[in-house]
Amino acid sequence: MSAATARATARVLLVDPASRILLYRGRLLQVEHRPYACFTPGGGIDPGESASLAAARELREELGYAVTPEALGPVVAISEGGWAVGGRRFFSRDSYFLLRVDTGLRVDTSGMDEEEREATDRFQWWAPPELDTCPEPVVPRGLGPLVARLMSGDVPAAPVVLPWHLPDGGKPLRG
Repeated sequence: MSAATARATARVLLVDPASRILLYRGRLLQVEHRPYACFTPGGGIDPGESASLAAARELREELGYAVTPEALGPVVAISEGGWAVGGRRFFSRDSYFLLRVDTGLRVDTSGMDEEEREATDRFQWWAPPELDTCPEPVVPRGLGPLVARLMSGDVPAAPVVLPWHLPDGGKPLRG
């Protein structure tokens, strides 16, 4: 078995004035019996990009929402763990930023590539307590309590570590 490829991502906790978070339902390619999950907007950090620059780029590509990297502030949470797809193994470190947005945000997916459009089937605003009743897994685990904490004004001095969403327990995959 080959060694895992490291993959860093930058993701955004996009929260509206009603303290609801925007998630999209997409394919969870790593788990056959649960093919869908709900995710925050975001994606891979390209070589030479900072996490905040990648998060701003991903918001523009996935949602059609333009924001400066500086508007995102510090990383408020991280989650990391291993996964595999198509015979390839990965170890991800996901960095989460908080961004409050106005009520009128309209999702525009025209900047997504074909693979992203095929893997994503809908966007929905969720109140933190509703995440516990979501029919699909919410990625990352522990998102509801974190959003509730952030909306109460309790922004951590250091990023909160959230549990990895797959059963490997967040341990690096080794070859």
